[in-house]
Amino acid sequence: METNTATMDSRESAPMKVVVVDDTPLNLVLMGKLVDRLPGTQAHTFERPIEALTWCLENEADLIIVDYMMPAMDGVEFIRRIRANRRADDLPILMVTASHERSVRYEALECGANDFLTKPIDGHEFEPRVRNMLKLREAHLATRQRAETLAEEVRKATAEIVDRERETITRLSRAAEFRDPETGAHIQRMSHYSALIAERLGHGHAFAQDLLMAAPMHDVGKLGIPDTILLKPGRLTTDEFEVMKRHPQIGYDILKESSSSILRLGATIALTHHEKFDGSGYPRGLAGDSIPLEGRIVAVADVFDALTSERPYKPAWPLARAIGLLREGRGSHFDPNCVDVFLQSWDEVQLIRQRFQDEHESAAVA
Repeated sequence: METNTATMDSRESAPMKVVVVDDTPLNLVLMGKLVDRLPGTQAHTFERPIEALTWCLENEADLIIVDYMMPAMDGVEFIRRIRANRRADDLPILMVTASHERSVRYEALECGANDFLTKPIDGHEFEPRVRNMLKLREAHLATRQRAETLAEEVRKATAEIVDRERETITRLSRAAEFRDPETGAHIQRMSHYSALIAERLGHGHAFAQDLLMAAPMHDVGKLGIPDTILLKPGRLTTDEFEVMKRHPQIGYDILKESSSSILRLGATIALTHHEKFDGSGYPRGLAGDSIPLEGRIVAVADVFDALTSERPYKPAWPLARAIGLLREGRGSHFDPNCVDVFLQSWDEVQLIRQRFQDEHESAAVA
């Protein structure tokens, strides 16, 4: 915002740049002097249209006055090349022609000329036409500035919405953590693993960032599981496990109707991260590519970190043992591509493990 304001202030303090292109020295001097007589304007005169074109493409002119009859490049071709440059869309252009050259004027209008001056140059006509064109330019600049200001305000408002959305997701995820022995560091690690897998699969930074925000909600459905089952230190009975298997559907039902695309992504992850590639998972027994990609990715990230993390009911697995399980489950439990890119990114995996640790984990590593 400060940059936009500074840019506008500098333009307001600087003279308006009027480019005059004419191969006749006398006409060029006359029009240059007429321009310089106007307050707040500065003439840039060129006898050669190629030199003028180069200057215009490297600088931002506020008005161009160009003669039609010139060697090497006539005024119509000059205008055509200027308009081909997108920055020049709102740049006013005056063409100087003889009064009888109507066909030339029609062609110049088609190429983007805004108005015309008639030879010989009449100072009484020249000055008001130039003033009118410069007022048009000022209006264009003001509109551009308003658009930039509005875009900045939209960007800030969008960032605030994203921040609030991120806070909502964090609080939902923490609510699930309070009822589950899983830790905050686990949530951070598995979500960063998920983003890493997504990027390595070639699905782009935007999708990876969405996963980073949505993956922490994978177990939000555990809010609906009784503590007697959720916090049981030993192995669950068959009936208890059937109750536990409801948490993907509960999480989906909590998140699915949100207006937020991130929360809806979280709903899909919650529902599908316990599906298995061979169709033996739950709750729907989906298989292969019928499991949404986000569910397949989070399955690898979640299982790996759960295995290598200490819990009240189990010690942390050695890394080699967890890697062995991923390889063993490749194509049965897990999407082979997700396992492959995860293991191929082992250096990044190790950095994530080191970055996100709970206090007792940090002490153990130390």
